Amino acid sequence: MPLPAPKKSRSFAWLRPSHQHSAFSATLLLMVFAFLSRAMGLVRVKVIAYIFGAGIRTDAYNAAFELPEMLNYFLVGGVASITFVTVLNRYREAGEFEEGDRALSAILNAMLLVLGAGMLLAEWVAPIYVHYKFPHFAPAEAALCTWLTRILLPAQLFFFTGGVLGATLLVRKQFAYQAVTPLVYNLGIILGGVLLARRIGVSSLAIGAVAGAFIGPLAMNAYGARRAGVRYRWLLDFKHPGLREWLRLSVPLMLGVSLVTADGWIISYFASGGVGDITRLITAKILFTAPMAILGQAAGAASLPFFAALWEQGKRAQFASSVNRSVSRILAVSFLLSAWMITLAAPLVDLLFRGGSFNRFDAVRTAVYFSVFAVSLALWSSQAIYVRAFYAAGNTVTPMIAGTAITLLSIPVYWYGFHHFGPAGLAIASDLGILAQTAAMAVLLHLRGMVRFSGLEGAELLRSFAASLAAFAAVGFSLRFLPSAGNHWADIATLLAASAVWLLVSVAGLKLLGSHLPGQLWARFAGRGVA
Repeated sequence: MPLPAPKKSRSFAWLRPSHQHSAFSATLLLMVFAFLSRAMGLVRVKVIAYIFGAGIRTDAYNAAFELPEMLNYFLVGGVASITFVTVLNRYREAGEFEEGDRALSAILNAMLLVLGAGMLLAEWVAPIYVHYKFPHFAPAEAALCTWLTRILLPAQLFFFTGGVLGATLLVRKQFAYQAVTPLVYNLGIILGGVLLARRIGVSSLAIGAVAGAFIGPLAMNAYGARRAGVRYRWLLDFKHPGLREWLRLSVPLMLGVSLVTADGWIISYFASGGVGDITRLITAKILFTAPMAILGQAAGAASLPFFAALWEQGKRAQFASSVNRSVSRILAVSFLLSAWMITLAAPLVDLLFRGGSFNRFDAVRTAVYFSVFAVSLALWSSQAIYVRAFYAAGNTVTPMIAGTAITLLSIPVYWYGFHHFGPAGLAIASDLGILAQTAAMAVLLHLRGMVRFSGLEGAELLRSFAASLAAFAAVGFSLRFLPSAGNHWADIATLLAASAVWLLVSVAGLKLLGSHLPGQLWARFAGRGVA
């Protein structure tokens, strides 16, 4: 009889690439690595800001990502791994593993041809796109944006291939590769800037991004898939049922557009008239998306295979309960985090980004945009769960129609916000848009009887919201007695002291109100349920 593994070994078994996760351990793993990835992402932003600042070059660089991202979104759905998880999970539930590998090959080969052709066309139309999408760019800035766009386009082939191969690991409940690849991608951009900026300028960042996409999303997922036993074949089978099923799920995503994706495209269009505005808004959004990715995206990615399995097995009550439980936890934590982010925006942005070519004016404006974005943390995080509930049920049409309608209706709101409040109005419009997006997803799930509102933990959410208001007020009051943003040591002192106040008031408020959240989180992280 084999001896049981040592307790310490079992405690860290969930970190092994081949470990099969539960919903909680998968969420925990992805949250840990999402935190590390976002930390690396902030280092990336810091390096870019320090070397290049907020100006014409960084505006052109940030804008250069849009055409490649649109190509990926509209030609292959932008979320290949999400829809492929649903398809492949059906083959696994039926025990048809060999046919699942054939489906993988049929989908990958067919769509690589489509994406490759689209990439070549995009290389040609890049200057036309830049001219009309960023009408306020000066000729030199437009030319630089076009050049960078052409460098970045091939990376979409790597992202798509890596997304499909990574999906084969997700359905096997193996999440480590998906957790690590964003770190590699960010590291590629950082090294590109540090090693090549003096020689080739801002082009170094684009080259680093392409290299990071190849080594991270593509090479690492390919290695993991091969180790997991996935067998890729050089075949073209346009009649394969797996390809047809994937197209049925993905075509709605290609035809429509969600505000989650279009938000950045709309913001950059309006902000292109002010030098540095695109960079400052994107910097604020990247900082904001750090906790959003840790909460919503990590939980959503981890939950999707489990949601899909429950739906496929006909366990509708458990499906609804799982979705509501995930949303309730995310909302509760988001309320508290928003209070911290809004009140400490100024010292946080000043500490992280001011320096080098990124001056005090840039930091102050970025902090304003960040605090506005932070209001909607709970909405961005929870919508990631709601939309995946639709995907798990094999329904991509409903979220596509709703998302497209909301995106179109939101454009006048962005226009109004920008022309009346400037760049800050774009952040306000973003909050209003994601409010509509999240509400629509929740209402549609409820009306279809898939996930009822009554399943949300209403009392727990009210306790968390009340505790967040108390923490917001307490931190705001404490800032009167703490150093204002002026130098980095003052920023550190303010952040440490005010964060301690936020934590104490948040925990005390939850305890006094009878919340179960602190105990539940402690029990989870203490090891009960990590498997």
